[in-house]
Amino acid sequence: MRLVLLGAPGSGKGTQAERIVGWLRIAHLSTGHILREAISSGTPIGLSVQAVVESGGLVPDEVVSSIVLERLADPSCQSGYVLDGFPRTIGQAQALDAGLMQMGQELDHVVELVVSPDILIERIVRRADQARAMGIPIRADDNPATFKKRLDAYLAETAPVSDYYRNRGKLRLVDGMQDPDAVAREVLRALGKS
Repeated sequence: MRLVLLGAPGSGKGTQAERIVGWLRIAHLSTGHILREAISSGTPIGLSVQAVVESGGLVPDEVVSSIVLERLADPSCQSGYVLDGFPRTIGQAQALDAGLMQMGQELDHVVELVVSPDILIERIVRRADQARAMGIPIRADDNPATFKKRLDAYLAETAPVSDYYRNRGKLRLVDGMQDPDAVAREVLRALGKS
């Protein structure tokens, strides 16, 4: 199964992606994780995108698209994958479609987790508080000012991706404001796996 998981920052994409990966035994590709890993490792791509990521901005389409398409060609993705955090723009969605077409593939499903902005802010504050309490580093993008910038960028650039996939008959909406188990059950139904 080839799946895109859409949703605003803090909507639970990572939590649900981990569950899907466990159920379906497919790869999990989180662009946020890939970029944070590149930054912490000091790779050339990591160094080039560090300031953008830490300020809450979006990494240029061509950079993210090339990273993701390279990963999708890896043998670990041949049995399927969940894309978490990609595509974030229409340009990235078009690049993904073109890249998949070259590989002789297409997406099976696109699921969007829908969560109100107030709940998103609560979740981000809670995630930062939990990290602080556990003594682990707080993500640079988990402060209210940076989060507001990320949410604004999502609404301006990523929300139209929903329409892109809706127009292709791929989009399924899931109420992401429920508890994680209920969201997971709805995601399974959306994938035809319940």
